[in-house]
Amino acid sequence: MSVNQVGAAASSSAKASHVRYLILFMLFLVTTVNYADRATLSIAGTSMKAELGLDPVMMGYIFSAFSWAYVLAQLPGGWLLDRFGSKKIYALSIFLWSFFTLLQGGVTWFGTAAAVVLLFLLRFIVGMAEAPSFPANGRIVASWFPTAERGTASAIFNSAQYFAAVLFTPLMGWITHAYGWHHVFTVMGVFGMGLAFVWIKIIHSPKDHPMINKAELQHIEQGGGLVDMDQAGQPAKAGTGEGKAKWGYIKQLLSNRMLLGVYIGQYCINTITYFFLTWFPVYLVQERGMSILKAGFVASIPAVCGFIGGVVGGLISDRLIKRGHSVTLSRKIPIVGGMLLSTTMILCNYVDAQWLVVGIMAVAFFGKGIGALGWAVVADTAPKEIVGLSGGLFNTFGNIAGITTPIVIGYILKETGSFAGALVFVGANALVTVISYLVIVKEIKRVELKPI
Repeated sequence: MSVNQVGAAASSSAKASHVRYLILFMLFLVTTVNYADRATLSIAGTSMKAELGLDPVMMGYIFSAFSWAYVLAQLPGGWLLDRFGSKKIYALSIFLWSFFTLLQGGVTWFGTAAAVVLLFLLRFIVGMAEAPSFPANGRIVASWFPTAERGTASAIFNSAQYFAAVLFTPLMGWITHAYGWHHVFTVMGVFGMGLAFVWIKIIHSPKDHPMINKAELQHIEQGGGLVDMDQAGQPAKAGTGEGKAKWGYIKQLLSNRMLLGVYIGQYCINTITYFFLTWFPVYLVQERGMSILKAGFVASIPAVCGFIGGVVGGLISDRLIKRGHSVTLSRKIPIVGGMLLSTTMILCNYVDAQWLVVGIMAVAFFGKGIGALGWAVVADTAPKEIVGLSGGLFNTFGNIAGITTPIVIGYILKETGSFAGALVFVGANALVTVISYLVIVKEIKRVELKPI
């Protein structure tokens, strides 16, 4: 055997590195901070309201600022990712949203009117800065993970939203109680800006990462990972030699039946998410008679169950793929099963015991976690030339629910004086997700763009 043959044999038998798990840990960490920064205002809101003399209407406008900007900036954020790559844009995103989170702690230096305007603008900018985050998550997973591992990877970073509620909500509450609400923004802002520099150090594309070996790169590439998505040292290509993601491609995405079904499903799934983030604690206090302290503790129980469900859903989906089942079947089974389980929250309308209500909600959010595989589907279906833009469009549809859900539930409460209709509304959205994936979404496969 020649020297070259010996070297080739040694290379092929070398144990694969596991750098992709470090990348996934970074995605999980950054997404946890992302959701914690979204929650800063809700944690500090009560003390802030009293100190600045803000009325409920003012607070309502301030709360809405994030979602409007977040939705409006999704497509530009996705375009930037495709144009300049995930590493640079995501690092800038982390730094900016953290910097403007930090600045929110200083609005107390201004009068009430100026403080309202500043808070609105700062929250708006935070929403805009965070816009590339989830499209970038989906883009990085598509690049770093083979198809058979994307379900678990996507579920893990997506479940960070629940982990943020479990970990940071008590921490921020303690900071507010011990040091004042201003320091919630200071601590989270400084931590996030530091994290941006860690991100730059650790994150690279698969072919450029100094820690990856040939065996892992081959494992990713042969399994369907888009390892060539970002080219080192130059803007990401987007279908043509111009290096641009053409906006005309959006029309093709919107005319694709499969993707429309996925978009509808994500909107409905996020309706459940935003019910949890906005009205669920109010439901526990107003409808179920819990104290605010007790409601805060109880609300973490469904969050833990949602986190567990998210990981379980990804594992189930990837296990099915590894057993030889199609991507379509492997993604749809957890999504459909999980969303059917989420409809059980409607049963809370027919029970009185607090422990039973908490138990039903825990089951419902466990199901929601199992079914929240939308970002895995994005990684499976997005055209390789515009993964960022495709993820941005997907996230635009999903996060419109952040605007509509609180408003619709508010009107239901105003008209009926009860949460019964609200739970039916949220449960019905879970059912629409099931119908969308069974009827509208047919085969789950990567979209091939037509030249424009």
